[in-house]
Order: sequence, then C-alpha cells, then structure tokens
Amino acid sequence: MRKPFRILSFVSILFLVFLSACGGGGNAKDNKGGTSSGDKFKVGILAPAVTHGWVAAVAYHAENRAKELSDEIEYQIQTSSDADEMSSQLDDLMTWGAEAIVAFPQWEGMEVSIQKALDEGIHVVNFDIEINADGVYRVAGDNEDMGIQGAKYIVDKIGEEGLVVILENPSAGSVSQLRTKGFNETIKDIAPNMELKTYATEFTREAGLRDFADILTSLDHIDAVFSIDDETSIGVLQAIEEAGRTDIQVVTGGGGAQDYFNMMPKNEDIWIQSALYSPAMVMDAVDLALKVLKGEYVEKQVIIPTTVVDRDNYEEFLDADSPY
Repeated sequence: MRKPFRILSFVSILFLVFLSACGGGGNAKDNKGGTSSGDKFKVGILAPAVTHGWVAAVAYHAENRAKELSDEIEYQIQTSSDADEMSSQLDDLMTWGAEAIVAFPQWEGMEVSIQKALDEGIHVVNFDIEINADGVYRVAGDNEDMGIQGAKYIVDKIGEEGLVVILENPSAGSVSQLRTKGFNETIKDIAPNMELKTYATEFTREAGLRDFADILTSLDHIDAVFSIDDETSIGVLQAIEEAGRTDIQVVTGGGGAQDYFNMMPKNEDIWIQSALYSPAMVMDAVDLALKVLKGEYVEKQVIIPTTVVDRDNYEEFLDADSPY
C-alpha cells in the first residue's frame, strides 16, 4: 500500500525541479541592475543639510522626483553638514545596496569616496559642482549662458547705450567669473558703447541692500543692474525703493527664488528678470540615474540651457511649497 505514495512523491519532486530549471523563482539579477521579477532599482541621494534657500531646494526637488518615480525606484535621501559626514553617508548607501547615487556635494574632499563607489560599479550622477572622478556623470546649468542672456535682456529693454552696474561676487569663484564673463563679452559684441561699472557684493539680500545703497549714493543715474543672483537682487530692489530712485529700468538676477518671482508683477516700472539656475534641475539628475540603470545611453555631462523668467512668464515657475 505504500508504493503509490512513493511514486506520487517522486513525480512531485521531478515537477519542482522542472519549475526551478525554467526560472520559476524569478529572483536573479538581470543585466540592467533590476530583477526579472520586477524589483525596483535602488537610488541614493546625497545633499547638504540646509533648511532654506537654493541649496535646501535641491533636496526638496530631488525627493519629489524620487517619489514620482516610486513605481521604478526605491530611494534613500541623506543630508550632511560637511564632506566627512557625506562620505560616511555614501558608505551607508553602498551598504544598503544603492545601484546609483545622485550627489550634490558642496565641499572639497568627496573625490576619494565617489571614486570608491564608482570602482565598485555604482553609477554616480553629480549635480552642479564638478567632481574630479573617473566615470562620474554630471548635470548642471550654464553659468556663462546666464550672463549672455542677461546682456541680451538688458539691451532689449534699454537699447545699446546707457550705464549698467555689474554686481559680481568674487567669493563665488567660477560661478561669478563665468556669469560676468558671458555678460561682458556679449555686451562688447552687441552694445560696445554701453558704460559698465563693476562692484563686489555677496549672494544675500542683506549684502544686496547694503552694497547697492552705497552705489546709489555714488551714481546719480543708472539704467540697469546686472545682478547674478536672485537673493542679491531682492536687496537691490529694496535699496532702490528706499532711495526713491526712478531711473533704473532693469534688474536681472539668477537662480529661481520664489520671493523674487512674486516681485516681478508688482514692479511695473522696472523689468525684473531671473536667469534660471534652478534647484529643480536636480530632477534631471535623478532621471539620468534611472536611465543609466535601465541601460539607456546618456551623455556623461548634461548642461541645461538657461531659461529667462520675467513678469510675462513668472507664473509658470511658481511653487508655493518650495523652500527657495
């Protein structure tokens, strides 16, 4: 009476072996980094621990994009206060099993950690700051083009002659250098008779107010202000208002600050412009990481063209939840 039971057990074992040979388990990794059963890609995000301003908005937009892609990715976002902490968090993401990491380092000293991740086969997409590591991808805006667009905008509004105050920020290094380079070279080409006066300031509202208030006392007439940062420009506009000046026709900016956008329609006598270097560009970095994990071809460096915002189109860029 035991023989039929033994035959049935033997047939069952053969059936299970057959299923296993056909791949019924479905947990093997495929060559794109996902799994044949449809598991999500693991993406890590590293950003500075800042709660306001342009830098804070980078983490905000990165996490928003990761949530939008939640059907395809599993993500962890880590924020840090210095290079050592970010390097430690990068190690944590590697231990977690990250297949790609979107990094926004604000300090020197990340090269070794990022190269280590790359050497272990993890894709790294660097946002904004250029990192000297072999194999890293990069997504950034075009600082020089911001200056080019600012020059064209001012000439379009005031003509080819007038006095333009240039507000540079030496402490911002290549950011300031490239933006003012694009502006100066373009003005020289399209409006060679334009009078230019350059002053140093910083990327804060307080500095814009303080420094431009001094400039207003030294110059009786100004046609336009080429500022390269929205926060600076907010201070500039306050200085103009407090001084009661009506001669200034244009104030440019750079970045994409919501407070600055909201000032655009309220100042009918001044054309307020921002050349976007938006923190929302980090969403392109998250998208690029996913494309790489899917095996799609992408360029090693993606430079996003400048978008100009003024009273005619500012509503398209409003985001009430943005920290910047």
